[in-house]
Amino acid sequence: MATQTLIYCRRCLMPSTKPDLRIDAEGVCAACRYYEKRPSVDWDGRKKELLNILDRYKSKNASNYDCIVPASGGKDSTFQALTMLELGLNPLCVTASTDKLSDLGRRNLENLKKQGIDCIEVSVNPLVRRRINKLALEQVGDISWPEHVAIFTIPVRMAVQLSVPLLIWGENSQNEYGGPAANADNNVLTRRWLEEFGGLLGLRVSDLIGREGIEQKHLIQYTYPSDEELQRVGVTGLFLGHYLPWDGYDNAQIAHKHGFEFYSDMVEGSAVNYENLDNVQTGIHDYFKFLKFGFGRATDLVCLAIRRGRMTRDEGLKLVRERDGKFPWIYLGYPIEEVLEEIGMSLDEFIAICDAFTNKKIFLCDAKGNLVKDAKGNLTKVNYDNV
Repeated sequence: MATQTLIYCRRCLMPSTKPDLRIDAEGVCAACRYYEKRPSVDWDGRKKELLNILDRYKSKNASNYDCIVPASGGKDSTFQALTMLELGLNPLCVTASTDKLSDLGRRNLENLKKQGIDCIEVSVNPLVRRRINKLALEQVGDISWPEHVAIFTIPVRMAVQLSVPLLIWGENSQNEYGGPAANADNNVLTRRWLEEFGGLLGLRVSDLIGREGIEQKHLIQYTYPSDEELQRVGVTGLFLGHYLPWDGYDNAQIAHKHGFEFYSDMVEGSAVNYENLDNVQTGIHDYFKFLKFGFGRATDLVCLAIRRGRMTRDEGLKLVRERDGKFPWIYLGYPIEEVLEEIGMSLDEFIAICDAFTNKKIFLCDAKGNLVKDAKGNLTKVNYDNV
């Protein structure tokens, strides 16, 4: 099998295999190009625009919540909730609970409540969810598929049920616009919006019916409201990161000052100690991104730090080679066997699925085309930089 030389951004370390990422003729990725425009952004003007939108949706007689903050209890959603309080709003935090919540994640979720915020935590049927975890891992290589669907459907369902039209999301991954709330003519969160941002990966919720005993009645919380329901309430949303100079590191420091706990060390497979602290399955999720595209969470975080001048590209490359894409034997102190046992999968079955989803063109293989692994099951990319 012919190998594929990975092409990396010359400013950061993001490879061209990242979905929807463009690297221009000068070898600079779109994310770096976007960031270089930040100094020219009129942040004061954007904040005024944010305040105008919030004022438009604020409850006029305090008879209902002003907005909903989808909240995992992580650094970003804690920052989002704190920002709404600072701006004088009365938010409701809605949590779509994870299937395998860590002890640290639980403490941070409880800490969010201590900020003086009403919170609703929606826990889906764990027996069904674990079946979906396994199916999604086998079908699309994403154990976290049900979580990524639920974090978009559950807060929106709650917005419809409680007639609270405005949802406050965090950073827009596309870095292009402020969200539907910014559009006075077409500002409703339609199903198309879910399909664009919800991470369905080609697997529809309806595809689960009839698999492993899953019935439609088991999928209520994973089902997006109808467009008619959304129109009736006027459910809309905004990306806070469009209106404020978003920085995950700064968000973490602000959250930490308000009681948010960091992990005791760098999170496994990551490059920081302050994010993805809630779901123990995240180690597996991030590993599959590495297998498919040749970069993991450490690369994501290192690139953010390089753009902001917190480390050099050479320092980032060293960190990526040390930490990115390691086999997820342990995550947040939880062994992989414990995570797999809950979804009814053996370690050998898991490794077979890993191999099936691995892009062999970008990893070292032997003469027979078999993946080369070290004693700990780790792979080696064909190239880690433009060499």
